[in-house]
Parts: sequence; structure tokens; C-alpha cells
Amino acid sequence: MIQRIEGICADRGLRMTAQRRVIADVLAKSGDHPDVEALHRRAAAVDSGISLATVYRTVRMFEEAGILTRHDFGDGRARYEEAPQAHHDHLIDLATGKVVEFRNEEIEELQRRIAAQLGYKLVDHRLELYATPLESKPTRTKRGES
Repeated sequence: MIQRIEGICADRGLRMTAQRRVIADVLAKSGDHPDVEALHRRAAAVDSGISLATVYRTVRMFEEAGILTRHDFGDGRARYEEAPQAHHDHLIDLATGKVVEFRNEEIEELQRRIAAQLGYKLVDHRLELYATPLESKPTRTKRGES
């Protein structure tokens, strides 16, 4: 991702500073959808001179350049991920805030059919499912076992 970010920035005449490279590297290594504060904590662990304002400016620049996608998963924080090269949807665990990426061809086809039935061609969409974990059923023991 960091080479991709640098390439896009170069194509658009944007300068990649050392701090922007650290932020890009942190983003590339993120397995989650961090908010700016989480990005700042991670970047500052690499370079303590990186300010929260620098992270905000860099994230805004990356978003405007189409490098990052901004999400609002209903928790009051803007969260980010690398602009996906392949479409995917999200399931948000309301108990933990964990974001699970998934793709389901049945859902994709259903959305295309619905758009067509309404007289449209689907060109893009976002699907966010908000869920809580299923309750685990307690395991039963045989009488006399503990």
C-alpha cells in the first residue's frame, strides 16, 4: 500500500514527507478500520514527533486523493480503510466494535435485481450490517456429571 500511496501522491503532485510515509505504513499494516486517534497512537509509537493534527491532515489528503475510504459505523467516529480494490461489505459487531469485511454473491445479485426492477442499473453501493453475537447455548451435561 505504501508504494501505491506514494505513486498516487506523485501522480497528483502531492509530496510524501517522512511523517506521511509513517502514517501510510501504519495504515498499510492496519488489519482493522482505525479512527484518526488510533492512527495517531500507532504512528506516534514509530515517530513521537507526529502530531494528531498531522494525522488529521494526512488522512484528509489521502481521502481526497481516493487512497482511503471513510466510514461512519454509527459509533460517532470516522473510521478508515484503504480504498478497496475489490468491493466488499461490512458487518459491525455492536458489542465490540469489530468490523468484519465480507462479500456474498447472492446479496450482490439481489441488489442488482432490485435496482433493475426499479428501472436502474446499480453502479455502486455500501452495505453495512449491524449485529450482536448470537447467544451461545449452554452445554448440557449428563446427570451426575459435573
